[in-house]
Amino acid sequence: MPNDSLFKPLARADGATVEIYVDDAPHRVASGLNVAAALLQLGVTACRTTPVSGSDRAPFCMMGVCFDCLVEIDGVPNRQGCMTPVREGMRVRRMDGARSLA
Repeated sequence: MPNDSLFKPLARADGATVEIYVDDAPHRVASGLNVAAALLQLGVTACRTTPVSGSDRAPFCMMGVCFDCLVEIDGVPNRQGCMTPVREGMRVRRMDGARSLA
């Protein structure tokens, strides 16, 4: 079946992967990805919702400027997914609305 997605699967030449947990579900992703790219690869299109309207927000710039990829990582909210590399055992949660800093 052809992959018609705009986002093509990313893989390392050596096949190295790490296991991360997204909303408590385990997933294997290529080592070296950032969290936002890993979420997109897994088909997760919304990282958070806005505090006012509840609209879904997804990674946009992928270089740390727009802050649309904010997620909770290992219990710390408001982390930029595009600026954080994945690592073994990392726990990522999508955020709903406003969150205070840990």
